[in-house]
Amino acid sequence: MSVTRGRRAVPDRSRKRAIRALAAELGVAYSVAARLLEARTLRSEADSLRPSAGSFRPGADEHRAWMFAAREQRSFLARVTDTRLAADLPIGRATHLTRRFPPVCGVDPRFHGEGRETTMAMLYGVLLHESPGLRPAAAELSWAAELGEESAVDVACAALDRAARLLLDTDRWRLWARVETALTAGESSTDRRHRDAAILLGRELRTTSLRGFLDGARHTLDALLVEPYQGHPPGTRLPPGTVVSARWTRSGPPVAYDVCPDGSPTVVTIPVLPG
Repeated sequence: MSVTRGRRAVPDRSRKRAIRALAAELGVAYSVAARLLEARTLRSEADSLRPSAGSFRPGADEHRAWMFAAREQRSFLARVTDTRLAADLPIGRATHLTRRFPPVCGVDPRFHGEGRETTMAMLYGVLLHESPGLRPAAAELSWAAELGEESAVDVACAALDRAARLLLDTDRWRLWARVETALTAGESSTDRRHRDAAILLGRELRTTSLRGFLDGARHTLDALLVEPYQGHPPGTRLPPGTVVSARWTRSGPPVAYDVCPDGSPTVVTIPVLPG
């Protein structure tokens, strides 16, 4: 008795055609195109569910708005180049985040400071020295980078990014001592890339005062970390005033926001109600 096998569902054939078309368009392997298409689908679904109030917006700054628009129009090759940079610890990721969250023009100090990139790189350097287990697996980072989706690299680096943000809640004088210890150790590392990064950052630490850039680093990491929770990045307007920063624990969404009320220089902390 012969068995007649039914043809696969149309959606499956359509998906394969879409993957082949994308692979031909981008000049990449079928498997890479499949992962890219899946990541794009997930990103599209997440964006459709995300309320506009919780997304990172460029604000009224026209130049900043243009920069965000330009990022959205990047080619696949440009996206992959950027995600490869985002996966390059410690300096590359700091550079990526600095470009991704540009400063606000005018008197608003959010995301400001030329030393913001160096400061974040040093935070990552401390963590890679003190807690090497936080470093994502090389294979995972490489796979995420080749997708050309920064959100995929964000997922891989989520624990490291949060730990970097939590470092900024510690005593600042002790933090700089930890930075110096980590960089000194890194300068004698057998890993050439790690050693070169430590030497470069060590020079910056000895020649530049970076204490004024900690707030800019905090704004950047807050903006990054609130995205998956549909939270409020620094600069968001809430009924009481403007969000200055978020409060974090070791896991989960932000537990509170520091808000500067309209017409008042005093910052108040507003807890996030459960549910």
